[in-house]
Amino acid sequence: MSLDPSIILAILLGVFHASLYVLIRGSAGGRLPIILAAAILGAWAGDALGDRLGIDLLSIGDFRLVAASIVAWIGIGVSATVAVLGPTGRGA
Repeated sequence: MSLDPSIILAILLGVFHASLYVLIRGSAGGRLPIILAAAILGAWAGDALGDRLGIDLLSIGDFRLVAASIVAWIGIGVSATVAVLGPTGRGA
């Protein structure tokens, strides 16, 4: 069984960017799994989008780091914004 290298690199890049977000912010609260999933899926989608648009600024083989990083941060931003704007707890 072989895995596509873009999946593995997207996981590594997503974990890196999620860790960087937590380092900058100080904590992620209970949202860390959501932020991590958003960063990984964003990195994977960013690589595919960079392939379609032909963005080849910095890449490792066929994996486009710049496009993957940008979309990973967009995913982190969207998930953090939805978590802040969403309901905070149960009402009485």
